[in-house]
Amino acid sequence: MSVRITTLPEITRPGVGVVKVGTWLVDKPERQRATVNAIGEVGPSQEWPDPRLLSWSLMVGEDGRSLLHYSQWRDEAGYQDFFRTGRDAYEAEIDAAVPEIERAGPGSYELYRSETAAEGDTREPGCVVIVDIEFEGPDRGRQREWTDTVVAALDNDAHLGPAAISAHFHVSTDGTRVLNYAEWESAAGHIAALNSPGEGIGSATELWEQVRNFPGRVSSTVNRYTPAITLSPGPDDQLR
Repeated sequence: MSVRITTLPEITRPGVGVVKVGTWLVDKPERQRATVNAIGEVGPSQEWPDPRLLSWSLMVGEDGRSLLHYSQWRDEAGYQDFFRTGRDAYEAEIDAAVPEIERAGPGSYELYRSETAAEGDTREPGCVVIVDIEFEGPDRGRQREWTDTVVAALDNDAHLGPAAISAHFHVSTDGTRVLNYAEWESAAGHIAALNSPGEGIGSATELWEQVRNFPGRVSSTVNRYTPAITLSPGPDDQLR
């Protein structure tokens, strides 16, 4: 199978059964760039590693050391087979180019719902914001109820700003987390929205109060990334 290289994954791609999200950690920006370059060289030099892998993306964290790893799979069984038999060989060349990458995760997610750009909106995201929410225990209904509350709050938020493009809410398969993969025109646009008049995104509205005080929510983190590289099967291979 040939390999196609783009910048961003197609989050709403059909046929995705499970999404794996984790982080790779290196010690400085130069090694972030070296990791992305290594993937860009290794990917096209090899056959596509597994037909059940639909895409593999890496994004560069603004902290200078993290890389977001986002991959789409047809099913969990496909990922587990690859993890046991193929992953080490595929990553060996990357590790040779950038030794001592610290890999955390990945967690397993399903895409629950998306708030996408309006028809005709052709803006390219320059920033991906990952909002990671943890709950006190597994409850799939609570994951969805919290997400629906956030979407309602966003739809009624006057401070969201013009730089927002889309939001894609993923629920962890173990029932304990929600991950919002949000696309923005730029990091500056996201920062401006956070600092808008009042309290910016999440300002003092009744809906945002419900989000903040939602029963069972334990913690939340927000991190910004720059899209770097996405590998996927070539167009002809996707039809097989």
